[in-house]
Amino acid sequence: MDGDPTPQDVTRRLREGMAHGVLSFPLTAFHDDGSLDPDGLRAHVAARLAAGPGAVFPACGTGEFFSLDEDEYRQVVTVAVEEAAGRVPVVAGTGYGWAQAARFARIAEEAGADALLVLPHYLVAAPQEGLAAQLEQLAARTRLPIVAYQRGQVAYTVASLRRIARIPNVIGLKDGHSDLDRLQRLTLAAPEDFLFFNGAATAEIQARAYATVGVPAYSSAVHAFAPEIADAFFAALQSGDHGTTEKLLRDFYVPFVELRDRAPGYAVSLVKAAARLRGERVGPVRAPLTDPSPADLADLKALLTAGLDLVGASL
Repeated sequence: MDGDPTPQDVTRRLREGMAHGVLSFPLTAFHDDGSLDPDGLRAHVAARLAAGPGAVFPACGTGEFFSLDEDEYRQVVTVAVEEAAGRVPVVAGTGYGWAQAARFARIAEEAGADALLVLPHYLVAAPQEGLAAQLEQLAARTRLPIVAYQRGQVAYTVASLRRIARIPNVIGLKDGHSDLDRLQRLTLAAPEDFLFFNGAATAEIQARAYATVGVPAYSSAVHAFAPEIADAFFAALQSGDHGTTEKLLRDFYVPFVELRDRAPGYAVSLVKAAARLRGERVGPVRAPLTDPSPADLADLKALLTAGLDLVGASL
């Protein structure tokens, strides 16, 4: 309809946001019985926005998109849009096959999202022709700009990247493979205004490496529970403060990754547990994820306390 932002408008806003802050992926709050907690969600999203991210991405991997039904998804995206109030772009997650992704996309449109992040499709491996066709089918069914996410079974070739970049409302790519050779080829083949950002798990670990191939922007799961740490790292990286960057990597991020790697699903479970340790009402994860063991939770608390101390904050 008239007055809707164009893909170019959204691209510009995202690029501006990515230059001054991390991309924030908020958690989805649940009650102890596993039901959605809208009030806890709203408080969590508001706190993330108060920390000044470049954009907010509700109902994505960290937000347990894969565990939400359509009504819950609508509530999650609506809360993010209402809390953002136009201050930063809201990019909602969508996924599964293109038909189901289009259903979520329609909900995101109705809720007022600015764009979509298309999570890797469900279960099957697919050839390049199918990967490109998946985005073409979805793009034909939504007016929202689309950022593709390559991770797991999704990895685009240069030819496929050129094809999806010709889709008018596909505006960017989030990379979770950390194959810098492939990524460099993709960035060189893409149109000048095409967006790229680092979407590796605990992306700060590889932020310097991604920047060397022209991808300085990144998503930050740490921002979901310790924006003080995430923002201090971003500022140090932007200013070339190698001492602070390396101290945070050595004394917080690397130990966090080692803790994260103890169990499948900890990339989300630890983040949610850390937010709870800081008094946020986000609740447990939903199955098939599990909350951290008591021993791992104790180690997380000690690491979080140490990390916050590095940046002059407290638990």
